[in-house]
Amino acid sequence: MSVMTRVALFVALWWLAAGSAYALGLESDGANTVAQVWHWFVDPMHWQGPDGLPHRIGQHIYYVAVSTAIAAAIALPVGIGLGHYGRGGLLAINIANIGRAIPSFGLIILMFLLVGFGVVPVLVALVALAIPPMVTNSYVGMQSVDPAVRQSAAALGLTRWQRLWQVELPIALPLIMAGVRTSAVQVMSTATLAAYVGLGGLGRYLIDGLAQQQLAQVVGGAIVVAILAVCTEIGLAGVQKLVQSPGLAR
Repeated sequence: MSVMTRVALFVALWWLAAGSAYALGLESDGANTVAQVWHWFVDPMHWQGPDGLPHRIGQHIYYVAVSTAIAAAIALPVGIGLGHYGRGGLLAINIANIGRAIPSFGLIILMFLLVGFGVVPVLVALVALAIPPMVTNSYVGMQSVDPAVRQSAAALGLTRWQRLWQVELPIALPLIMAGVRTSAVQVMSTATLAAYVGLGGLGRYLIDGLAQQQLAQVVGGAIVVAILAVCTEIGLAGVQKLVQSPGLAR
């Protein structure tokens, strides 16, 4: 994602939040909105306590980190294993993509009705959202390894596990990390739905702001979510470059 694309995403999310608030009756002119949002950010009351930005950001990152880790623990072994053996990959990808077809909000409400209040409904929905890109990219990454490279590794006497860990995974790792990065950014943006079932996170600013007719709070919360999503994209892109094999970077 280029710098201009990130800036465009940031601006688009800003206007999306403002437009949504306007459509719901939170009317305000542009200059006044900017001033209100600025005052909302610099207000010390919004930086302390259980409703402060540090606490809400911590809750939001917790939902994202836990759900992404669970999704990685499920999806990466499946995608890497199927890609290594070259069997059942398309079926697994199609099954995993069911998570994309099911609306996250609907899945949260369904799980809330089944298991009650708690973090479980949110984590289930976010894990379902995060799995498809990881399965797809890990499978495609393993399948992209040149068969001649596999044959050369076997000719050198490497066992199947040695070929997997020392040859195939280093080659497939950039694509695998791209899938993790895509999932993490999607989950970072979608974790605001946790507020709909009474949990915390940055979604509280959106839900409570709309309920209280506080445009500055709605836009401010959306800006923080956008910043976190962009930071996640940039940070994991950097990790992807760090873990890439030096030989492949040439």
